[in-house]
Amino acid sequence: MPITVTPTAIPDVLVIEPKVFGDDRGWFFESFNEKDFSEAVGQSVTFVQDNHSSSKKGVLRGLHYQMEQTQGKLVRVCHGAVFDVAVDLRKASSTFGRWVGIELSAENKKQLWIPPGFAHGFLVLSETAEFLYKTTDYWHAASEKCLVWNDATLNIQWPNIGMQPALNPKDAAGLSWIDAPKF
Repeated sequence: MPITVTPTAIPDVLVIEPKVFGDDRGWFFESFNEKDFSEAVGQSVTFVQDNHSSSKKGVLRGLHYQMEQTQGKLVRVCHGAVFDVAVDLRKASSTFGRWVGIELSAENKKQLWIPPGFAHGFLVLSETAEFLYKTTDYWHAASEKCLVWNDATLNIQWPNIGMQPALNPKDAAGLSWIDAPKF
């Protein structure tokens, strides 16, 4: 198998590392292979949308989720580095209310599979970062929700980057854990 799959502290959230083939000319890897990915996550997954964002150091995007058209996400960084976070919002889950965070970078080429039922966000660690993600359903503005990034109950341990995170108004006004709708 050309990928290595490692469960995180929330076993449904998976770190996926491709096999990188390199020599003095550069490198190559498969960033996505449907057969290998489906085997890794134990189910057939269909992605319907690819998104690509660029952000400056200190930008924090999230923690986003949709109550309808719930999205699974396969995320990675193609330039720079981010600290990526998933929060389990599934009431029936043994990891309900827990979060997991991992550094994703162009250098480490790691990807993170975040299944439906999670809030997701990231903090840019490098001067700039380009973030790519595949989603299992389309963006649905009417059902989009946002957990506030610094909720005391969740107590996410964001890396210290020497500055306050830059947020858009929607993310700055995110819901507390107590007030946020769950699955």
